[in-house]
Amino acid sequence: MKGIAFKDRVQIQAAAGNGGDGAVSFRREKYVPRGGPDGGNGGNGGSILLRASKDVDSLVNLYYQPNQRAAHGKPGGGANRTGETGADLIIDVPCGTVAYLFPDDVLESGRPGREVPDRELQVLGEVLGDGETLLIAQGGRGGRGNLSFATSTNRAPRQFTSGTEGESRVLRLELRTVADIGLVGFPNAGKSTLLTALSHAHPKIGAYPFTTLNPIIGTVEFEDFTRIRIADIPGLITGAHEGVGLGHDFLRHIERSGLLIYIIDMAGMDGRDPVDDFRNLREELKLYREELMHRPGLVVANKMDLEAAKENLQRFIRETGITPVTLSAEQREGTAALKDALYEWKMGRRFFSVEA
Repeated sequence: MKGIAFKDRVQIQAAAGNGGDGAVSFRREKYVPRGGPDGGNGGNGGSILLRASKDVDSLVNLYYQPNQRAAHGKPGGGANRTGETGADLIIDVPCGTVAYLFPDDVLESGRPGREVPDRELQVLGEVLGDGETLLIAQGGRGGRGNLSFATSTNRAPRQFTSGTEGESRVLRLELRTVADIGLVGFPNAGKSTLLTALSHAHPKIGAYPFTTLNPIIGTVEFEDFTRIRIADIPGLITGAHEGVGLGHDFLRHIERSGLLIYIIDMAGMDGRDPVDDFRNLREELKLYREELMHRPGLVVANKMDLEAAKENLQRFIRETGITPVTLSAEQREGTAALKDALYEWKMGRRFFSVEA
């Protein structure tokens, strides 16, 4: 049985380390039989942090290891020795990971897997750039040794304090891909083929729906070393905003994109209608998150090498009022012009919109 290769949403339990107890100790030397207190403080417990890494592209490791624990602090010792600090646990996650905090009762109930509505989750934070960190569970503080209780009137204290417990939290981690451009379209529209033509990405391509089963990121590099990251998500179908099909779970991956490219099968293969496809795509994005409707957008008419595409293109322009960029991703016709246009957009010299 094959393991899961990609995961963009996981639930974990993060338990930071407890602080070490303070020590009760008195100096005992050969010629100082009744020395003063010298009990040291306990060490702090280790904390747990998320760290964004450009070398990580999935949360799959956390899916298989959902219980994460940091080291406890060591107790203090005599001769005013402070206990060793527990090592922090740093978890590398993909850039663009968001951490949500579950209500306390999820942990207290002992049922960390129970369903919790999104509205009950608290956004703890996110990590975007490579190396950026986020504290998700604070380690406990070390206790005080008896030396710290000594005063002029209390020269032989036996008081000490225990270390405090580290935070224990249940969290949901979600990956929202950090990409300049997001590709949206129905299955078989040619998104993966276009991504291959524009970038060095090599997604699986086939003449059947849902070839792309997880987000694919391609990087387009230009002659001046400027780069654009493009995200290809599984094809949407009608009802995606309600969880129908594969695309719904991956719509979050285009939320950070500054430009959305609508890939339309202008040849109308498999009985599709290009005008309806465009309008349905817009409606699905609106119902998922209305703000996406106002995101800069560019319509690409794909499969223009096929006979029906030219007639459909004229009707598309007439009925939508939009003149798409035309190309054939499979034949690599028109892709160079699109790449040039995207460079102009990246440099701030062109603006694209699909709003009426």
